[in-house]
Amino acid sequence: MIAPAYRWLESAAVKILALGDRDPAFVTHRELDAAFELMPVGVECSWTGTDTPQARDLESADGVWLLPGTPYRDDAAAYAAIEYCRRSGTPFLGTCGGFQYACVGLARSLAGMEGAAHAESDPDAGQLVIVPLRCSLYGERRQVEPVPGTLLARICGDQPFAGFHWCGYGLDPGGEAQLQAAGVVLSARAQDAGAEAIELAGHPFFVATAFQPQVGSSESGTLHPLITALLTAASIRRLADTRLRGRWRIRTGPLARQEVQLRVRAGPSGSSARLRTSLQ
Repeated sequence: MIAPAYRWLESAAVKILALGDRDPAFVTHRELDAAFELMPVGVECSWTGTDTPQARDLESADGVWLLPGTPYRDDAAAYAAIEYCRRSGTPFLGTCGGFQYACVGLARSLAGMEGAAHAESDPDAGQLVIVPLRCSLYGERRQVEPVPGTLLARICGDQPFAGFHWCGYGLDPGGEAQLQAAGVVLSARAQDAGAEAIELAGHPFFVATAFQPQVGSSESGTLHPLITALLTAASIRRLADTRLRGRWRIRTGPLARQEVQLRVRAGPSGSSARLRTSLQ
């Protein structure tokens, strides 16, 4: 029984390193502000600029969310976070620009493409993994089609759903084939966007999507299932790192039933409700 977990989280915060460079002119960044306000009690999650010392403090994070808005002020910090999460098993969510950089980072580390690059920041590179989309998707919604059996499908369901996009770049088909050959799982597609999501098999939680799951949080007052799944994975990691692991019988493998009950703010009044969320 994991129900006592939410009480423990109130006094020992789970830390999500939300890595990105805030620009309030972007509606997607204002929606991130709204999503951060909806975080469960006991979860620390706020903007961390890529060019700040805190961006390199990866060991203190229970999870990393690489946010949209590229190029980053410090691209190296973004790539360092991706590689750290891949190697350490730290839960990782990359959205929009975070998806694009994850594709480049994994191409370098897993597919042997040392010169893998992003056309936005390095247009003359010889191995462009992220290239301009034929049809830019700024402020557009597309039907995201999850691949059955993937972690994304278990979180969001097998059926297509509308995903909000604000991007002009996507995964090159050649880069996609090389990533898949290296073991990266393509977990969703969408019209005009092509490859819509990737994940790593054998990792507790490594998911990156072109769509931006935080959009709509300001109106709905709720968090997208993908965001709550990140929080669940980070919470499990935090609990597994404590001396309470044996008492709660936490299982942390990618095939484990990863479930935590959290107390979630229900509104500005500060009232709360209990949320039970599962990765499988």
